[in-house]
Amino acid sequence: MAGPAQLVIEAFETRFRSTPDIARAPGRVNLIGEHTDYNSGLVLPMAIDLACYAASAPNREGLLRVYSENLKQARQWPIDQLGQLQPSGDWTDYVLGIARQLPLGRGRDLSVYSTVPLGSGLSSSAALEVATALAMGWSGSLPSLELAKLCQRAENEFIGLPSGIMDQYVSVFGRANSALFIDCRSLASEPVELPAGAVIVAVNSRVKHELAQSAYWQRVEECRDAVREIQRDLRDATPDTLDLIRNPVILKRARHIVSENERVTEFVAASRKGDLAKMGRLLVASHRSLQHDYEVSCEELDFLVDTALGIPGIFGARMIGGGFGGCTVNLVDPAVMDHFTNTVADAYRAKFGVKPVFYPVQPAEGASRLS
Repeated sequence: MAGPAQLVIEAFETRFRSTPDIARAPGRVNLIGEHTDYNSGLVLPMAIDLACYAASAPNREGLLRVYSENLKQARQWPIDQLGQLQPSGDWTDYVLGIARQLPLGRGRDLSVYSTVPLGSGLSSSAALEVATALAMGWSGSLPSLELAKLCQRAENEFIGLPSGIMDQYVSVFGRANSALFIDCRSLASEPVELPAGAVIVAVNSRVKHELAQSAYWQRVEECRDAVREIQRDLRDATPDTLDLIRNPVILKRARHIVSENERVTEFVAASRKGDLAKMGRLLVASHRSLQHDYEVSCEELDFLVDTALGIPGIFGARMIGGGFGGCTVNLVDPAVMDHFTNTVADAYRAKFGVKPVFYPVQPAEGASRLS
């Protein structure tokens, strides 16, 4: 065992002086299907070769003790007080949300290390949740829908974020060489092999605007308003159904969800045919819908997308994640990879004074126990 796994083991043994169980859970890139998961919609994410590693073992101190090797931060709480705690707004909320659902006995120690960049829209939080649950004693077999649901509950019930299940699902069920076509209503999924001839590159804008979390809540409520107006789930709506919506803002939000579900289906079909050009056009259409109808993009993300689209050999690009910062995903001809990274980096730094970070990613297996 080497690399990040060895690093988290050494951090654990140095701090806690015991031998831990180890688990790994990947982050994700959502190729298409943004903000559809909490609307019972369709999504096409892939687990990626960036992951969170967690090491854990029991203690007899009556404490939950946690340590982040990335942040060099340690926290601890009495086990018998976990049920009384409130979210504090930092990374430990995800650990506590999981810990409150597991039998921790007389105490538990946990060390984590992640190669998923924090706050980037690559689902570092779901990777942390899934790895933590596995390392701290969730004992079911893998892959497991129950594990994904447990981790979603940590966000919904303790942190209070009304997120869908996509991030946890793909972290658990991810497949090497394939994306996952997930129906967020039935929770069924099927692998979709991605065609050769393109590299998937996440580009981190390195910004996260304060509006992000409040706007997420607002979009959830606006979609609920749309459902009340049309008297059916947005998953079942059609463009004609949307004519019933009188509020122009609510109409735009609903239009994004309905059209995005259609784009997911079309993207899956294009991928299976190896049609990179159409896949790229659908990525761009998704971004424009997020930009103009769902209104969750920002100047930095729009600049990254528009700059990429001006480079020959870029099939398509769009923002990913909740919005207002984080990453874009880009479908890139391998022959122009160096030109792409240099051109985008130079233009972005000239405009915003910061260099974006590039992550060429590949589809990876879902969560696993390493010990």
